[in-house]
Formats: sequence, C-alpha cells, structure tokens
Amino acid sequence: MYNSIRKQLNGIMKSANAPRGACSGDTHVPEFEPHRHIRLLTFNIQVGINTSSYRHYVTRSWQHFLPHRKRSQNLDRIATLLRNYDVIALQECDGGSLRSGYINQVQYLAEASGIPYWHQQLNRNLGQFAQHSNGLLSRYRPLDVTEHRLPGLIPGRGAIVARYGVEEDPLVLVMMHLSLSKAAQQRQLAYIQDLIAEYQHVVLMGDLNNHAEELLTNTPLKHSNLVPLPDTAHSFPSWRPERALDHILVSPSLEIRRAEVVSYPVSDHLPIAMDIRLPQGYLETF
Repeated sequence: MYNSIRKQLNGIMKSANAPRGACSGDTHVPEFEPHRHIRLLTFNIQVGINTSSYRHYVTRSWQHFLPHRKRSQNLDRIATLLRNYDVIALQECDGGSLRSGYINQVQYLAEASGIPYWHQQLNRNLGQFAQHSNGLLSRYRPLDVTEHRLPGLIPGRGAIVARYGVEEDPLVLVMMHLSLSKAAQQRQLAYIQDLIAEYQHVVLMGDLNNHAEELLTNTPLKHSNLVPLPDTAHSFPSWRPERALDHILVSPSLEIRRAEVVSYPVSDHLPIAMDIRLPQGYLETF
C-alpha cells in the first residue's frame, strides 16, 4: 500500500504541466557587503495561516486547501517584520495554488518587504491544490543558489544553499525544513553534513523539527562544530512556546552579535533572528 501511495505522490510531483520553483533573478540585487553585520531570520509561515490555539488546527484546517480572504492580510504583517532583515529563510510557503489565490507567497513577501532577491524551492507539487515550498529572500547578490532534495521515505523535503562572498572561502547559508521522523532526520542531516563539510563559515537555518542538543549530539551534525541558540529559545507553538524546533546554527568563525526568538505570533511558529559578523581575517579577503 505504501509503495502505491508513494508512486501516486511521485506522479503528482513530476507532472509535466504543473508549476515549478521560481527565482527573481539578480539583475538589480546589490553586491554582497562583507563589512556589514548580517541580520538573519528563519520563519515557518504556515502558508499564511494565523494559528493561535491548538483548536485552530481543526477549525482552520480548511485554509490548507482553500483560499481565505485574511491570508493576504497576514502575509502583509509578515512582510512588515521581514523588512528588518537581510537574509531570510522561509518554510511552509505556497508557490501559487488555489489555497493561496495562485499567488507565489515567496515572491509576494519579497516584493511587499522590499527585498530584491527571492528564490522559491518547490518541494511537494500537488498541482492546483498546493505548491509546498521553501523560500530564500536576500538583500545581497549570492555567488550562487542551489536546490537539494533531502532523502526520506516520503518525498517533499528540501534545502536551499546560498553562497556569498568569494569562491575560495564563501559564507554558506543552508535553509531547510526537516521531516518529523527521527530516522528521516538522520538521513537528511547526513546529506547536509556532506554539503557543508568543506566550508569554514556556515549557517544552518530553518524548521529542523528537533531540539538543538539532540541535533548536535545524536545526529551527523555532531561533526559540524556548529554553535546553537540556548535551549530556552522556544519557538513552537507560537501562542505558548514550549519547544525549540526552529534554529539558526553557525560556525565558530562567525561572531554572534545578537540572537532571539521574535515575539511575532502570526503563524504556529515564532521566527528566530540572529545578527552575525564575519571574522576580521575573512573581511580582508575582499
């Protein structure tokens, strides 16, 4: 039965006529400015649904499938927050389907917040019903951006890798949304660890669906030497944060100027913010 379901999902995702991921292009995007500190944000926006109680998972569940007139208002509230940051990782976006009014939410948020570069990664393509996506918003022009399909029994999880600075020693930002299954997380983080192993300046950001202590001691990330936020940085659920599921993890070479859970309850997750400064030696290479 599982194989049958997976085959159907793969068929939907590979539909030749369905929309795919998209990108703004970088013609009008400013060059990377390494002398400045960089303001980072990761946010699971739950496709623009305002959830403030467990009962809303039932009473507002229809909004995952059908349009809702207040969704755009909630996106505008999110855009107001995004204006304060330089590089943003978004999870649970819709790339333009019935439920979002056929609006690419990554593009909408970039334009509404005045951020010039955006990249939408389509991870689970359900045609007109849903376009499950990750998103990258950036004030700087990246060296390059690549998409990666993360391994898992059920397809639909992905990561975006954006590199900034110089080819010889880039700043590497990896944005992702991991599976709920611990077994799938092990495979996905093994894949991510292989991606970042050769780099010195790395930022992992996204909804990792696990606590930092578990991620950095009992998964392949234990070899990464990444620095987490405090265990008290709870982001879920937004109305009564009890679990630290959203993270920004950084290499020791990156100075953390400020890090916080942002009290901005417009989704079922709270956003995580961090300001980082590149090391002095790295700046001298520009």
